Amino acid sequence: MLLESLKRLVQEPPPAMAFEISEAGIAAARIGSKAEVEFRPLKPGSLSVSPLKENILDPDEFSLAVRALAGGRGTRKRKDVALILPDFSTRMAVVDFDEFPSDSKEQLSLIRFRLKRSVPFDVELAAVSYWAQIGANKRADVLVVLAPLEIISRYEAPFRAAGMNPGFVTTSAVSALELAPEAGLSVLAKITGRVLTVVVRDKGVVKLVRCLEVASQEWDDIVAVLLPTFVYVEDNLSGRVEHLILCGFGESDETRGRYREELGVTTEPLRSPLGIPGENNAGLLGYLRSFARNN
Repeated sequence: MLLESLKRLVQEPPPAMAFEISEAGIAAARIGSKAEVEFRPLKPGSLSVSPLKENILDPDEFSLAVRALAGGRGTRKRKDVALILPDFSTRMAVVDFDEFPSDSKEQLSLIRFRLKRSVPFDVELAAVSYWAQIGANKRADVLVVLAPLEIISRYEAPFRAAGMNPGFVTTSAVSALELAPEAGLSVLAKITGRVLTVVVRDKGVVKLVRCLEVASQEWDDIVAVLLPTFVYVEDNLSGRVEHLILCGFGESDETRGRYREELGVTTEPLRSPLGIPGENNAGLLGYLRSFARNN
């Protein structure tokens, strides 16, 4: 499955390791009561993240990094691991339903139908997973993640070759939500290289996800995305954004202060007991947090 409900994570036996993939490299941790995060950089140009074309441009370099982080020793018994994919290798959306069917086949068919014309690839040939957030009067906001099967299989292949079984696959932003406070109407803005992911939540319920390439990480380019998002929230969710949570921006007091003054909103960094989440490990730190509160 590409996406699972975050609430299920603590109910299942944890995998042996978890890996977060980005163009810059691979972050990894062995699952335990107190995890230690490693990072293996990749040569520039080894990966080019996209939901439409081949992501892994240097398979040898990518495989070498995977084997190095896994310990480089093959085993007869495959170890279950978690893979956290780059946000931009998938398409994420929130689809609202007046009433969401209880049958899983009907759910999937309905989701594919609703998203058929809004994603740039064939939804019938894509991995589709979803998290139904059921509200009042049976209304549902369904967080959906889609990706071409070929892209996912190419990411998984080096791990399988190294004796691992990617039994849980998700995205960085979805995992990072485990670290974000749930109170009020909030926006998580997460930057990774040239990709900005924006997640809007109302009392913990995901209402909107945007993931797009930006020209740079400069103030003007980021605000050009955030301002319309804030306007949309006010027009459609009957309230103003109360909290802006930043991840990957170098979270200095000066940076947060500028966003606070210009956007008129309380601003704070995404936090983890293992350190301030950055561009290339926020999803991994969020995933680890779901297993142990001191992670």
